[in-house]
Amino acid sequence: MLVDTHTHLYSSKFDEDRDAVIQNCLDNNILKLLLPNIDSEYIDSLLSLAKKYPTVCYPMMGVHPCSIEPGTYESELRHAKDWLDKEKFIAVGEIGIDLYWDKSTLEIQQFAFREQISWAKEKKLPIVIHARDSFDEIFEIVDDMNDENLKGIFHCFTGNQKQAQHIIDYGGFKMGIGGVVTFKNSGLDQVVSQFDLKHFVLETDSPYLAPTPYRGKRNESPYLTLIGEKMADIYGCSLPDISEATTKNALDIFNLD
Repeated sequence: MLVDTHTHLYSSKFDEDRDAVIQNCLDNNILKLLLPNIDSEYIDSLLSLAKKYPTVCYPMMGVHPCSIEPGTYESELRHAKDWLDKEKFIAVGEIGIDLYWDKSTLEIQQFAFREQISWAKEKKLPIVIHARDSFDEIFEIVDDMNDENLKGIFHCFTGNQKQAQHIIDYGGFKMGIGGVVTFKNSGLDQVVSQFDLKHFVLETDSPYLAPTPYRGKRNESPYLTLIGEKMADIYGCSLPDISEATTKNALDIFNLD
């Protein structure tokens, strides 16, 4: 069994063929699809998908850092917290800091990240972290807030060996490996190979970041197998070995059976 630990399958990009994509996942032994939220606009589609496929699609709740904007971030956070208080979610996510698109919102992104980490600790839920051009800023906050109740995933990890070690040293975090590991010249394969497989989970981040040979096209969860095969190449083992290890890691972090 494989677990896609990060897919936006509720996105409108799947409106024409969502059920077929899920069936394709099941046919390829990808049996659990974990759904991070983006913001209030997506909650209805997120929850309706999770309700339609309750043993396959598992929702998270949080506000993506790119949706943390002056004038609306407080209401976005309130909205997410209200849902977190009344529905069951497997994690708080995706949350974090993104300085690729807009550095001017750093201060409110930091506030929102801290706030949502505190929700996760209160509810004993893992967090799913979006870190783009922001490892130092993320580490500053997690260094400060880390304790035995904090665990989660650094989603779409593309960092260096030192950053990977920093994440491992927290004790409760794994790194999500997606399509980037298949890109020629990404260098991510060389970083990953320095660490034990117990530190990683697999993800697609669909519909974004499709692996080779689909790079530039719509990504989808069945392509998780290609990421698994690349990991098998890196570790010199079989795809079933990768499946077993990364699935165990995912089930442990998200408290799933």
